Amino acid sequence: MNLSRKWLQEFVSVDASDKDFAEAMTLSGSKVETTEDRGAEISNVVAGKVLSMERHPDSDHMWVCQVDVGQAEPVQIVTGAWNVHAGDLVPVALHKSTLPGGKHIEKGKLRGVESNGMMCGLYELGLDERDFPYAAIVPAAILNDYHPLDKDKPSIPADIQPGDKIYGPVVCAKLLEVMPLEGGTFHTCADIGSGTVCPDTACPNLHVGDLAAFNTKTNSYCTLEDLHAQQAEFPHCIPDGIFILREEGVKPGDDIKPVIGADDHVVEFEITPNRPDCLSVIGLAREVAATYQQPLALHTPVVKGGAEGVLTDLLDIETPAADLVPRYTARMVRNVKIAPSPKWMRERLRSMGVRPINNIVDITNYVMLEYGQPMHAFDYRYVNGGHIIVRRAEEGEELTTLDGQVRKLTANHLVIADETRAVGLAGIMGGLNSEIVADTADVVFESACFDGTCVRKGALSLGMRTEASAKFEKGLDPLNTLPAVNRACELVELLGAGEVVDGVIDILNFVPQPRTIRMDPERVNALLGTAITAADQYQYLSRVDIRTADGSCPDGPADVTIPSWRGDVEGIADLAEEVARFYGYNNIPTTLMRGQTTLGGYGAEEILERRVSGVCRAFGYDEIITYSFISPTQYDKIRWPQDYQRRNSLKILNPLGEDTSIMRTTTLPSMLEILTRNYNYRNQDVRLYEVGRTYLPGGEDGLAIESKTLTLGAYGGDMDFYAMKGLIEAILKELRVQDVTFRTGSGFPEAVSYHPGRFAEVWSGSDCLGYFGQIHPLVAQNYGVDAAFYCAELSMDELENVKGADPEYVPLPKFPAVTRDIAVVCGKAVTVGALEDCIRRGAKGLLKDVTLFDIYTGAGIPEGKKSVAFNLTLRSDDRSLTAEEADADVKSILELLQSELNAVLR
Repeated sequence: MNLSRKWLQEFVSVDASDKDFAEAMTLSGSKVETTEDRGAEISNVVAGKVLSMERHPDSDHMWVCQVDVGQAEPVQIVTGAWNVHAGDLVPVALHKSTLPGGKHIEKGKLRGVESNGMMCGLYELGLDERDFPYAAIVPAAILNDYHPLDKDKPSIPADIQPGDKIYGPVVCAKLLEVMPLEGGTFHTCADIGSGTVCPDTACPNLHVGDLAAFNTKTNSYCTLEDLHAQQAEFPHCIPDGIFILREEGVKPGDDIKPVIGADDHVVEFEITPNRPDCLSVIGLAREVAATYQQPLALHTPVVKGGAEGVLTDLLDIETPAADLVPRYTARMVRNVKIAPSPKWMRERLRSMGVRPINNIVDITNYVMLEYGQPMHAFDYRYVNGGHIIVRRAEEGEELTTLDGQVRKLTANHLVIADETRAVGLAGIMGGLNSEIVADTADVVFESACFDGTCVRKGALSLGMRTEASAKFEKGLDPLNTLPAVNRACELVELLGAGEVVDGVIDILNFVPQPRTIRMDPERVNALLGTAITAADQYQYLSRVDIRTADGSCPDGPADVTIPSWRGDVEGIADLAEEVARFYGYNNIPTTLMRGQTTLGGYGAEEILERRVSGVCRAFGYDEIITYSFISPTQYDKIRWPQDYQRRNSLKILNPLGEDTSIMRTTTLPSMLEILTRNYNYRNQDVRLYEVGRTYLPGGEDGLAIESKTLTLGAYGGDMDFYAMKGLIEAILKELRVQDVTFRTGSGFPEAVSYHPGRFAEVWSGSDCLGYFGQIHPLVAQNYGVDAAFYCAELSMDELENVKGADPEYVPLPKFPAVTRDIAVVCGKAVTVGALEDCIRRGAKGLLKDVTLFDIYTGAGIPEGKKSVAFNLTLRSDDRSLTAEEADADVKSILELLQSELNAVLR
């Protein structure tokens, strides 16, 4: 937000340098980004009066001028501009002057004639015709400057004489007299051969002796447009010339900066979204007045009115979308006269970064900057039936906005419409079909408050963000609409831009209620760590119009009323902030933190993940992170049945494509995709793991049921079924999971993705933790590989449920162990795991460890059988074992092996 300090002076008087001003405002909470002296690049440029002009002795288009610049003697300046005349007041850049853009001017010679400076045009001063509309130049066609571009075009004869016909009624005229008049026009006399004509003209490039094209039928000099000529054919008849000053009270030698409005200083503020009230000159003036403790001079608009007509007969307004329009205020102006705005208004708009356009448009922009209330002006003749309807757009409705773009709307957009069509996007941009144009006669001023969320979403959906929408989306004060529209009408009368119709149409779709908050000085001090007196605290709050009902400063808690424009003040913490910024943040003492502190640490879920990940990395597995959205075809690739309920996935409303259209219910496809990619890159030995999320429908309020899965994937090297089983055992050992078994044939539907003979489920007691094995060859084929992939899927929730307690210190055993080796003969189908489980259950409490050391088939072993040998470690914690006690445990183990597995001692 830019702030013109010249404009600010209208509301609050502050005498401070830009640096001091920026520092004070920043410390009080209004952060200043930059400051700019608008005339910093202009130096030694003054107003000068042209006393005399002579043609350059060595040029057909240059003039040697004597210019009064307020010094003892006139200075001589050579110029090539053809719009200068004796008596003109012009900007003059003297010797050793500077201009915008870093341009330096020094004296020199032009074709042998000394020139002690330069006369300036608008663009050389960083201005254009919008800043000074009267400076626009319409040059006449000077015949002795004509150079045809087309070789077939007739040229002007070198000996052309006054009265010679050019074409039709256009003849050659020789200027005999050129006399400047008031208002930028000239009285001329010219010889046209058949006589003398003396027309007045606004063309400023005519001088005595010039040969000009003259239309005898219209009695006027021809412009380039009249001759259908290009500007390049008349090189010196250019619309850009010297800036001829018409400002009152300017005399030779005056500094040019106040004349052109470059004596202003502009401060750029960073306004946070919670302070839309500061997106205005008045809002920032309140902050300046509070910071410097200066009185704030606010103006109450006064509208005389009196235009013909009754407002309610001319205009009818409805707000069917009342929930999106807290307030809609409108007034009407008749007999509008479109013209440039006055200089003071153009200067203020330019300082604030807004281009002047015309008086009506400039008034709406001026009020928006002054009050922070966006406004719009409709051409009344295009409002069919004089009926304005603020409604939701119809689905598919189209509107061409002021930028010429056709916008296709939805029911989520709010529009300003008449009886037949939309004429504007509420809070965003007006429609091209109601634009203010040169012949506009009657204007409707709209000053409304629209729902900020609706405006923000509407602008975002159309890919457009305007100055108005940027304000509305932050939430504006509904009580500001009436003063703003009255100010606009006051300016219309002040500028003579039209006549205001009596009355206001003001629709309130809300009940204004004063807001009060309980102020507690002790609580504020506790929040700030200060000892500010209650009286001082209430005084700080009063600076920003937060006051008690009677304006007093009590010693203790009291209710304070919050101004309507301070929607960001909602509780005691906000009041404490207001106190702090005017007390001075730099005055608050530095103290140590008091109160209870929280010691950080990892949660149970994070600890589990770190422990599991540590084991995986220790085994040489690298972590991967994959997307949680996949393609529905992935379920086909892993061979899940069509009727399997886990195919029911949550669909993404705005997917990037079909390959990322659903949320995954399994992590297996993601792992297989990464394994396949590595395989295609010819990586020979790959070990990967991921702790990834899956998403199942059925949660509360339509949300997903999220869970985490540890997924392992590997191929190559010495990877096989048992290598994967070893890693899983290591993970379970790290987590101290008890009663672990590996089973087959439980009928999990997920088993179809694995090799039927190389697949196992992982159980802890009655809890299934997951499964692992070799990926089914048909699944591998679906991924375009012919290698053996091994994967595992373990539920992190189940691992958390079955993990053992944290370890406790146990001293080293004091008593020796007894070892026994046993070899049993059993069927080949009996697994080592089943034998080991039976051994552990058969022991009577002395068994500490079981180690497999041999599996044998061959001579001495019956057909269909195998010999499996184990080393048993037995020990008591409180005594040395006897041979008889060890033999009793071994005997119990052998009996259970025989009874359950038909395994007998070899």
